[in-house]
Amino acid sequence: MNTLHRDTVIVGAGACGLSAANRLREAGRSVVVLEARDRVGGRTWTSHIDGAMLEIGGQWVSPDQTELLQLIDELGLSTFTRYREGESVYIDPNGTATRFSGEDFPCSPATVEAMNTLIAELDELAAQIGPEEPWAHPRARELDTVSFADWLRSRCEDEEACRNIGFFIAGGMLTKPAHAFSALQAVLMAASAGSFSHLVDEDFILDRRVVGGMQQVSERLAQRLGDEVLLSHPVRTVSWREGDSGDGQDSPARVEVVADGPDGPVSVQARHVILAIPPNLYSRISYEPPLPRRQHQMHQHQSFGLVIKVHAVYERPFWREAGLSGTGFGCTQLVQEVYDNSNHEDERGTLVAFVPDERADEAFSMDAQQRREAILSSIAAYLGPEALNPVVYYESDWGSEEWTRGAYATSFDLGGLHRYGADMRKPVGPMYFASSDLAAEGYQHVDGAIRMGRRTAQAILDSDGASS
Repeated sequence: MNTLHRDTVIVGAGACGLSAANRLREAGRSVVVLEARDRVGGRTWTSHIDGAMLEIGGQWVSPDQTELLQLIDELGLSTFTRYREGESVYIDPNGTATRFSGEDFPCSPATVEAMNTLIAELDELAAQIGPEEPWAHPRARELDTVSFADWLRSRCEDEEACRNIGFFIAGGMLTKPAHAFSALQAVLMAASAGSFSHLVDEDFILDRRVVGGMQQVSERLAQRLGDEVLLSHPVRTVSWREGDSGDGQDSPARVEVVADGPDGPVSVQARHVILAIPPNLYSRISYEPPLPRRQHQMHQHQSFGLVIKVHAVYERPFWREAGLSGTGFGCTQLVQEVYDNSNHEDERGTLVAFVPDERADEAFSMDAQQRREAILSSIAAYLGPEALNPVVYYESDWGSEEWTRGAYATSFDLGGLHRYGADMRKPVGPMYFASSDLAAEGYQHVDGAIRMGRRTAQAILDSDGASS
């Protein structure tokens, strides 16, 4: 077995793990990054499918994501604005498609008023509770033991308003039905983006993209680390102990991480390990001794949602000729969101569409051809019959991806956030936990991954300073 010695070993070569590794290297610490996949980037992945560049994973940058924006500039990358000129399309619960412009959906005045009232209340809760410690708020248990769906209907009798507002968190962000997570989890999602108003504003939350794809952020971070990033090295075992020098004096905690490798197993001896992977994957690793009971229980209450991200490429962006932006919403449709996702300076037109949670279950019950036809028919309901005939069609299915198993980020089940939230980021001996799933600001985004990577690296540096 090949044995390496480093100050810190990082498990996972997404933006979080690579940000942590770079921060530690800058401070003079030795690191190695072990990545199970044959690529870096985690839940960001840019690939060419049938001659089209597609962002299979995360891709958008919003104005509040300052850590990501600064890093993009530092890495020499550039961004471009998502196309949004023209009218959008709203499909109501009766299946009627209506073109509209402006911020409000073309619903009845009473429904619009009800939606704005709910948005204002959620904005107020997000401001009061904040993203850092929502579990510590006096109303945490109250809000965490009621589903978001039930909370909305306790505040509002307008069913269309409740469905629309629920969609922005449920299908749009957590990719779970609104009855499957709590009102507190919804408030955290809003607070992490600055407000609920930001989440309902697609021009804010889906503002810009990276020219050439978001995965480049991780690729360029990895280039700085060179040979210290080992791909196709899934970690199998973490053996750890608390510091004990044998003479009654404290000594640094120690850890051994064993991974499979293309040329045989690799053992890394280190002072610290950062598990920069989603919480649902912690159980893929064996721990010696086992993790404490608290962690075992907590990790069982964190899970991914499910969404199909659909890419449809056309010879030209035909919807623009009709005065449409390419944006569409319909919370009762198979495709609940669609956007113009055309690449920078590409004459072709690309649409990206999303089929979330229970609608994804429905879609996956079909065979591949039936699913394609159903999804394209749903897109056509927004943008017209030309949507039925793309030259490239591809479905991103992260639920079946071996080293992710869902999208976009893990969240707690009903009651889990106030019960376990305070322990999410607590180290266990030499083990530190870091991912966008655990972030406050930037939760479930690349910005949050960068923040968590740097935050965790600093915690290790502070710990080393305190012990020296």
